[in-house]
Amino acid sequence: MLALAGCSGGGNGSPAAADVDLSNVDYSGSVSVITRYAGNYESFFQEMKSAYEAEHPGVTVELQQESDQGYKDKIKTLTASQSLPDVYFTWPGNYAEQFYDNGVALDLTDVIGPDTEWGQTMAPSAIGALTKDGRTYGIPFGLDAKFMVYNEKLFQQAGVEVPTDLDGLLKACDTLSAAGITPMSFGNVDGWPAIHFMTQLNSYDVPADVLAADYKPDTATWDDPGYVEALEQFSDIIDRCTTTGSGANGSDYYSQRDAFGAGQAAMFYVENLEFGATVPEGSVAANDGWGIFKLPAASDAQGDLGALTGAPDGFLINPKAKNLPLAVDFMKFVTDKANATALTAELGIPSPVKDSLTDENSTPQLRESIDVLQDANSLSIWLDTVTVPDVADAYLSGVQGLISGDRSAQDVMDAVKAASEQAKG
Repeated sequence: MLALAGCSGGGNGSPAAADVDLSNVDYSGSVSVITRYAGNYESFFQEMKSAYEAEHPGVTVELQQESDQGYKDKIKTLTASQSLPDVYFTWPGNYAEQFYDNGVALDLTDVIGPDTEWGQTMAPSAIGALTKDGRTYGIPFGLDAKFMVYNEKLFQQAGVEVPTDLDGLLKACDTLSAAGITPMSFGNVDGWPAIHFMTQLNSYDVPADVLAADYKPDTATWDDPGYVEALEQFSDIIDRCTTTGSGANGSDYYSQRDAFGAGQAAMFYVENLEFGATVPEGSVAANDGWGIFKLPAASDAQGDLGALTGAPDGFLINPKAKNLPLAVDFMKFVTDKANATALTAELGIPSPVKDSLTDENSTPQLRESIDVLQDANSLSIWLDTVTVPDVADAYLSGVQGLISGDRSAQDVMDAVKAASEQAKG
């Protein structure tokens, strides 16, 4: 859980940008920034730092970059010590709302709200995902959604087709296994890869209104049978589709991603912003040919079959930044059309900036993923960020126990329900 108690603003909401003239930028001093893009993706923000400093010689961009899990750990420490940088990363949902509600995220409605000049350069759904009660707090950065990637050569070798329902996926896994092919690479040492499966399966198996109510402790009951069904479906996927199986909690996500790229597995469940890192140019998977499909639902699923797991990555502005106009201006620079186009061209990360995705800067698979995203009935925000931290933690540890064989699906839901009860206001 983020240690927000005692931070500026308490529970009274965020200061508004209208209180500061953000158009009067003093290009001197420094702006501090922290991202979750260490590793394969860190070059973009390094380039943004260098370019912005070159354009404004009196400015220094103090840049920290962390891995996904490293960021989650680091931001807890920075929040607890009231040392948040001027610009910091966020996922949407409850994760971001903790910052909004405790006054440590600047209200940017007058700057990037849907009716503003900057806001109108962005996909409306991306702005909406970082808005609460009609107020916009976040700056969308990347459009992110989850897909199964598959190796076309291995599918053809085993004689399997792209599955259209969950039973078809499981049967395809059986056929691939019988042909001596690892159906799906999967590692869960950090816990969140399994949670991404659960986000999609919950959306399929639980009616949307029930799901929305249960993600909020004050209205939650967690008694819909779809939750147990979703966990049992996930368990079937682990048992029949992966070779890591009950040992997946000891296997690293990124090494399993690399295994797919090396042609050692037929499928991998991955975010579209990772397509480039998953199937690098010249890799075995790239040479074999690859495609994408949504994780399929059970044929009798009772939820939203048109839902897609995903959400925009975003950034928030610390109201205590010494130079607020400079912090906002840096993010305007990062998200202008030229840099948004470069983000996709260099890293394969789709931007929410309109008209930034082109035939020249993206692959057919990435463009297909954005088409699917835009056609989705709804976006299902990551389970570990859409609900409160105690419930997310109970789900994460519970699913790890399900994988290892230490817990049943019902055990997991009993723990989730107990955590939700304790989190009620």
